[in-house]
Amino acid sequence: MSISRRQFLKLCGATGAAISVSGSLIPEIVAAMEKAAAGNPPVVWIQGSGCTGCSVSLLNTVHPNIAEVLLKIISLKYHPTIMASAGDKAFEYLFQTADKNKGKFFLAVEGSIATGAGGKYCIPGKLKGKEVTFVEMMKDLGPKAAAVLALGQCGAYGGIPAGKPNPTDSKGVMDFFKDHGIKTPVINIPGCPPHPDWMVGTIAHVLMFGIPELDSDGRPTLFFGTNVHDNCAYRSYYEEKKFAKLFGEEGCRLELGCKGPESFSDCWKRGWNNNVNWCIHNSLCLGCTEPGYPDRFAPFYEKTTG
Repeated sequence: MSISRRQFLKLCGATGAAISVSGSLIPEIVAAMEKAAAGNPPVVWIQGSGCTGCSVSLLNTVHPNIAEVLLKIISLKYHPTIMASAGDKAFEYLFQTADKNKGKFFLAVEGSIATGAGGKYCIPGKLKGKEVTFVEMMKDLGPKAAAVLALGQCGAYGGIPAGKPNPTDSKGVMDFFKDHGIKTPVINIPGCPPHPDWMVGTIAHVLMFGIPELDSDGRPTLFFGTNVHDNCAYRSYYEEKKFAKLFGEEGCRLELGCKGPESFSDCWKRGWNNNVNWCIHNSLCLGCTEPGYPDRFAPFYEKTTG
């Protein structure tokens, strides 16, 4: 089957009630993705300075499930966490895949790029007996990719590794590319971690229609185009100027340090854990999809100054 971009946006966007259920890319999109992915475009997934939370989040995707994503929609050629092979041969295969599919593969980057000490803070493996830093990997693989998906807060903007005092001089992909004159398109999919729908949905758009519309921070507006505060379930309390002073009290969480007014994502309708809940239900928004997190919003549990 085929699906138009307009239909895709309708199904995935604010008017798509079905996708409001966490982890649910509805069957029409899945079928279209399978057709569009005939030939299975190669995906190479590498990990820098991070916690592997993005990979764990992706494994929680519901429909399509992770097996469908990996076997029917994309061809995951390399992933250091979930692949069976390991060691020098697997590492060599990574670079061979990039060379063989130059300009055709998608590079998924999880974790920040530690540029300090010549990149020695992050050494993922060896190639022909020589240690290869993550900096060297990015310089080699980045220019060869058709596009880069900068995953999570770390991949997109540096995240926690780039927080003060940042002894490893960690950076996100976009800043690293600017520093080294690499022109490969970058799509930022932030979050700590990003929702599985954001990752799978962005891959769907790239496969079927190319790079999606991005905001000024390089994020797909499809998923990061709405303000959390404007759509919060507690917004009526804000209008009534009723603010909770302690967790568990009724009222807007602004006085407790909620960063919703400065945060953009569709967590409010998508939910997490198969739409069981989201941060606001139990605590407050920490702004994990925004550039500068965590330093920009620290300390978390104090009223926002923005």
